[in-house]
Amino acid sequence: MDSQGRITSHLSGVFYRTINLVEEGIIPIYVFDGKPPELKAEELERRRQIKEEAERKLERAKEEGKVTEMRKYSQMSTRLTNQMADEGKKLLKAMGIPIVQAPSEGEAESAYLNAQGLTYASASQDYDSLLFGAKTLIRNLTVTGKRKLPNKDVYVEVKPERIDLDQVLKTLGITREQLIDIAILIGTDYDPEGIKGVGPKTAYRLIKKYGKIEKAVEAGEIPKREITFDVEKIRELFLKPEVITPSEPLEMGSPNDEEVIAILVNEHNFNEERVRNGLDRLKRAMREAKGFSRQTGLDQWF
Repeated sequence: MDSQGRITSHLSGVFYRTINLVEEGIIPIYVFDGKPPELKAEELERRRQIKEEAERKLERAKEEGKVTEMRKYSQMSTRLTNQMADEGKKLLKAMGIPIVQAPSEGEAESAYLNAQGLTYASASQDYDSLLFGAKTLIRNLTVTGKRKLPNKDVYVEVKPERIDLDQVLKTLGITREQLIDIAILIGTDYDPEGIKGVGPKTAYRLIKKYGKIEKAVEAGEIPKREITFDVEKIRELFLKPEVITPSEPLEMGSPNDEEVIAILVNEHNFNEERVRNGLDRLKRAMREAKGFSRQTGLDQWF
């Protein structure tokens, strides 16, 4: 927090993590969520309740001095406010990093940019990117090392993961539309519960055999009473989401040093020397990234 008690961790993350990405030769484009579809209301309410419960457990953990639980529930109760998002956009613009404001789902917009060939990949933890049509999905882009599994004393190694949609569909012998149907049976943001008793293997078997949900229902393998949601409407949200084509070129600009200083140092009490060192790193990395792109013609954009 800064001297006024305002949270600043999101600004620190945006600033230093972006610099790290550009230093690795990755030119990021940040996509911000717009208004979610009405069908997502149930999932958003579920997430809100989880955060509220985590906040209650966090307070109990503080009272009892349980540090491990405090850390766990603090992470679970974290909220990204509209103000934080606006501050992030302002900082990225000052850094010369391109941003896109999605009209609706950020995942859909990111996938659209990738499907249109405007980016190399969509970087996200969410597999929904593939349902929205991203040709290449990168997971764990900035997450490496070991991670503790939820509620288990077990650690797993985490590395960046590249998923090619066409290769996935070819290997499974299905279409993207059928992949969406599999997801609907398991449960998506638009039908969180899915179909009771249907997991990934069963969903794959049913769609592989019948081709689509309706035919599996007709055959009696899925009870009609279990379809409590609008299958076709959910399909449409994945196949024809609300997206936009950016009106401006998705190119890096030149960092505005004084504007970045004003945001981080003057407004939020960041250390000026560290920020200026970060800006020097960013400008050096930008020069190298742009030079590499011109020499090779490779699309590095995420």
